[in-house]
Amino acid sequence: MSSDRGSDHNAYRASRRRAQHPSWVIARTDLKQLVQARDFWMPLSVVALLFFVVIPAFLLFVVGSVKNNELATKLSDVVGSLPKDLQAKVHGSKGTAGASYALAVYLFAPLAIIVPLTVSSAVGAHTIIGERERGSGEFLAHSPATERQIYLGKLMASLIPGYFTAAMGFLCYSLVVNLIVGPKVGGWFFPTTNWWVLVCWVLPPFIALALAVILAISARVSSAAAAQQASALATLPLIIIAYGVSSNTLFRGLGLAFLIGGLAWLGALFALWRASKAVSRERLLGMGAS
Repeated sequence: MSSDRGSDHNAYRASRRRAQHPSWVIARTDLKQLVQARDFWMPLSVVALLFFVVIPAFLLFVVGSVKNNELATKLSDVVGSLPKDLQAKVHGSKGTAGASYALAVYLFAPLAIIVPLTVSSAVGAHTIIGERERGSGEFLAHSPATERQIYLGKLMASLIPGYFTAAMGFLCYSLVVNLIVGPKVGGWFFPTTNWWVLVCWVLPPFIALALAVILAISARVSSAAAAQQASALATLPLIIIAYGVSSNTLFRGLGLAFLIGGLAWLGALFALWRASKAVSRERLLGMGAS
């Protein structure tokens, strides 16, 4: 009886594996390899921890701990340098409390885009060229999956780490801000509405847009080093644009944020469609790299 149950269970698991979409199988395999490659993801984790937790916590703690009246006045000038419509929104508008609020809500905004972009870029630069260097490109090229399914699997394997980094970084940064600045301005206040729009609407298409460029490059070059260098050059303008966008999203209000996000989604979908044509079985075998 137990052997029958065991065989039925194995058959059920085998049928489920067969029923899984090929793209998800490819993405899951890549993610497992990424988890096992500690020398790859540990430095990226340290970078994310520094920018989302350590540096903001240190700066906010230092600003909030200032007791010198002259220095507090200078910090208050930080709030005064903001646009007038934003000054009205700053809680604790004078001294260290106002400066801490302005720093937390407005000046750290670009980190929400730059750090996840860096993580996804690093993963995406290796996802296709890595198959050829590991010798698994031939297996993937001769698999039943279509070229479009292969591309979609590689895309998911690159997007998930970036989106995961954004979500966890957003959570950690929110806790840091509320624990350090919250008591000075009357309680927990973060994330603000603009931050929700930034993280949920503006950030995702910028990561997808960067990955579309990187995957197209990774499919064409002949080595991981070349892919890394080319992707760095290609994504640098996107990072600069993302920096400005994230600041303007919080400085100019929700209308501009939704407009920028909508345009970014259109650009990302077009770029992803174009990049899907770069993945071919010949390139996975190393015969189409240029």
